[in-house]
Amino acid sequence: MNSTLLTPIKAGELSLKNRVVMAPLTRVRAGPTHVPNPLMAEYYSQRAGTGLIMTECTMVAADCCAFLGEGGIFDQATATGWRQVTDAVHAAGGLIIMQIWHPGRATHSAINGVQPISSSNKPIRNESTHTPKGKLPYEAPRPLKTEEMPGIVELFRKAAERAKSAGFDGVQIHGAHGYLVDQFLRDSVNDDRTDQYGGSLINRARLLLEVTDAAIGVFGAGRVAIRISPLVPFNDMSDSDPTALLTYVAQQMSARHIAFFELRHAQHDRPAEVALAKVAREHFKGVLMLNGGFDQASGEQAVATGLADAIVYGKLIIANPDLVERFRLGHAPLNPLRMESLYGGGAAGYTDYPMLMG
Repeated sequence: MNSTLLTPIKAGELSLKNRVVMAPLTRVRAGPTHVPNPLMAEYYSQRAGTGLIMTECTMVAADCCAFLGEGGIFDQATATGWRQVTDAVHAAGGLIIMQIWHPGRATHSAINGVQPISSSNKPIRNESTHTPKGKLPYEAPRPLKTEEMPGIVELFRKAAERAKSAGFDGVQIHGAHGYLVDQFLRDSVNDDRTDQYGGSLINRARLLLEVTDAAIGVFGAGRVAIRISPLVPFNDMSDSDPTALLTYVAQQMSARHIAFFELRHAQHDRPAEVALAKVAREHFKGVLMLNGGFDQASGEQAVATGLADAIVYGKLIIANPDLVERFRLGHAPLNPLRMESLYGGGAAGYTDYPMLMG
């Protein structure tokens, strides 16, 4: 069948063979060492038919674990572990970039032995998290001091350097879903700072821009991307003016000529989400990727109408490693997602989803 999704596109320095992109998907298979392993290499390489793979959120520091088994990129051992992943994906003809990430307040001292950090002392309300001591309510974070901010930027820069040494084709800055960068960006959390990282939108976006610039210094702009989610309430987040936030960030990233801009929605076809996607399309002049509950038909429509340049898929790619081929056929059935095996465990529900035969 004719397909806009299956046509190639250039995103900065990245030449994607199609516009089906694998979302960053936390699967918690690295174990307590956070060192990627052969099982993870198999999982990612199975999905190398996509135009681009983005890794699960990857820890920029040893004391910022949030999921008890996510991959890290904070030392030589973790970088070496990721090298087997990138080698496997490249051998299968794919492209892969690393999503670099700090959870900020979205973790617990029972996991890391240190008080979580954030833009303010506001905890995630009415929610709890899994820790080695069981499920515990989120605790109040420690507000980062102004003089600590260059050190946070340096964590991301070093993570980008290690990602490059591990063979990644680029990095994406995780500025979404209520994690550290987003905790500075959105004013539901960052609403009482008086330094250059709080108050105005320009100040609240400063950390995102500094981290992005640090990554650009390592990879070049054409291999750096960002993800933001102005409307996603996950981790007790909101913003008083998501349109203004998106407009400013999109303009800043457009001026930097980054590889692509991912706008993450909870559900792409709700009116507010559609309106915000149009704002991103207007103000970001590069490759725009949309994410949020797309199927094949809605993804095709978004690309064909010019609302997006590529579509980021999550659950469909977990359950269908050969999703691109199934889209190509147009009538192939899709495997159902096994929710019980999303987080942690072994090969079951991770690398054993059936592919099409012949």
